[in-house]
Amino acid sequence: MDHGTNKTGPARDDMMKKQLQGELKADRALRAEEDHELEPSGEDQPAVDRTPGGPAPGSTPDGLTPEAAAIRTELAQHLGRSVYPADRDTIVGTLRQNHAPDRLVELAERLPGDERYENAQRIVESLGLGR
Repeated sequence: MDHGTNKTGPARDDMMKKQLQGELKADRALRAEEDHELEPSGEDQPAVDRTPGGPAPGSTPDGLTPEAAAIRTELAQHLGRSVYPADRDTIVGTLRQNHAPDRLVELAERLPGDERYENAQRIVESLGLGR
C-alpha cells in the first residue's frame, strides 16, 4: 500500500472538520447555489399570509379558551392515540399510568361514566370547556 498518495490524515481531518462546522453554523443552506436559495420579499411587494383568511398557526381554535386548548393538548400527550375510543375509567387509568398531573386526573374523574370518547377534543367538550 502506497502511503505517499493518501491525501487524508489526522491533520487534514481536523482542518476539514473546522471548515464543516463553520458551514453548519452558517445561517444559509449548505451546498446550494445562491440563485436557488429563497429570498425575502422586496420592499415594494405585498406581505404574504401563510393562512389567508384562517387562524394563525398556533392560535387558539374557535370555541376554545387558551386554557381549554392547553388542557386538550396535555390530555392528548398523556393519553396517546391507542386508548381511543375510551370510557371514563379507561381515561382515568391511562392518565394515572402515564403519570399525568393530578389536575388532569381530577378533570377526567368528572367525566360522565356512560359515554365513550373518540379523542381529546370530545373529552374537553364533555367537560364543558369546548364548543
